[in-house]
Amino acid sequence: MPSKLMIIYVAFDLIFAACGGLLMGFSLISEQRLRNTPTVDNVAQNLLLGQCPLTAGVVNSIFVFVTFILSLPALFLPLNRGWLRAQGWLVVFSAIFTLGLGLTVWVETLETRRRLNDIWGGEAPLIQSLLQQKFDCCGYFNSTSPGYVTDAVCVSDLVATQKGGCIRPFYLFANKYLDQIFTAAFGIVGVDVLLVLCVAMVLKYRQEQERYKHIDEKNGAGGF
Repeated sequence: MPSKLMIIYVAFDLIFAACGGLLMGFSLISEQRLRNTPTVDNVAQNLLLGQCPLTAGVVNSIFVFVTFILSLPALFLPLNRGWLRAQGWLVVFSAIFTLGLGLTVWVETLETRRRLNDIWGGEAPLIQSLLQQKFDCCGYFNSTSPGYVTDAVCVSDLVATQKGGCIRPFYLFANKYLDQIFTAAFGIVGVDVLLVLCVAMVLKYRQEQERYKHIDEKNGAGGF
């Protein structure tokens, strides 16, 4: 019967693989969404996702799956430590990779206002109009700033002046959305750290088992 330590180790190894699947699914689904026709419902999310390292997320998830597959021999070879050491280093690398992705998104949140202005200014009038409709506002700063579009929401300059600019609602939405992404990335890093600790404990346990085995062999040999 497996020990509690091995059960915990296997559980975190499976959670580690599940995090890779989550990362892969999010990255691929997000890339698919970016190819969809922009609408009021998806325009803001897509603009923000376009600034995220989605391709790097796919690469990271593939690395997670490879690490998980390489960990399987460690499960079926109860005294082996080489595969465990290799898994430990690979998980550390994966954690650093994921941490880098999370920090990239986090840094973007620190410059959200400036970046959103650049994003807004670089989009076509159709996208700017969809953003105005989504946040019920007119123009980025106000109706006199570049990027203001007359549409169903901003039907006239008077209405546009009363509604105000999109900077605040867009900024709040972007911060909340990006916060969820980098928080999830940091959560995956937390799982990686716990798995590394489990690997270290299993290595220590197997080292002790091997030591006791050598002691028993010496004692048995001395009895003849």
